[in-house]
Amino acid sequence: MYQPAAFTEERPEVLHDLIRAHPLGLLVSAGAAGLSADPIPFLIDPAEGEFGTLRAHLARANPHVACLHEAQECLVAFTGPQGYISPSWYAAKAEHGKVVPTWNYAAVHAWGKPRVIDDPAWLRRFLEALTHSQEQSLPAPWAVGDAPADFIAGMLRAIVGVEIPIRRIEGKFKMSQNRAMPDRIGVVEGLRARGAYSEPLAALVAERGDVPKS
Repeated sequence: MYQPAAFTEERPEVLHDLIRAHPLGLLVSAGAAGLSADPIPFLIDPAEGEFGTLRAHLARANPHVACLHEAQECLVAFTGPQGYISPSWYAAKAEHGKVVPTWNYAAVHAWGKPRVIDDPAWLRRFLEALTHSQEQSLPAPWAVGDAPADFIAGMLRAIVGVEIPIRRIEGKFKMSQNRAMPDRIGVVEGLRARGAYSEPLAALVAERGDVPKS
């Protein structure tokens, strides 16, 4: 990932937080048949390994499983808040007009050697943890044990697990930090004017760019 110094993020706890907040990662692996890529939800275990361990599951019938058996390394790419930045939001537009559009985004890339896991007990524990991570904030959270045992057993036979101890991880928070403060303020105001959908990105631009609260 191209990494200008202004946008680089190396703190593991910050990178793990983005993964937790945006757990759908793009798993990319290379095998005899070429590249395979699948978007799947991950859990991050920060306590296991130097940079943490990623865990997920795939359908047993997915050809990507064979690719994972062969792969010496795979990449998982996570994307956080992102959006188009209009040059009309920059104070510099009125000053000299030498501005162009860009795209702000937060991303985390993690590399590691994948391990395919075909163990019903492991899969059950993982699915319970994954489900809990998404259900815990709901008013009536669903749990794996709510479904009939024979149904869950059948579902478990249809999937395999994947575990990826992270060997290398990098983050990039491109949030207008390279712009002058008046431009950063304009970006925050422009994003917030677009409504609630753009608020997470506006908040990150404000945080990363030390934009004063209005």
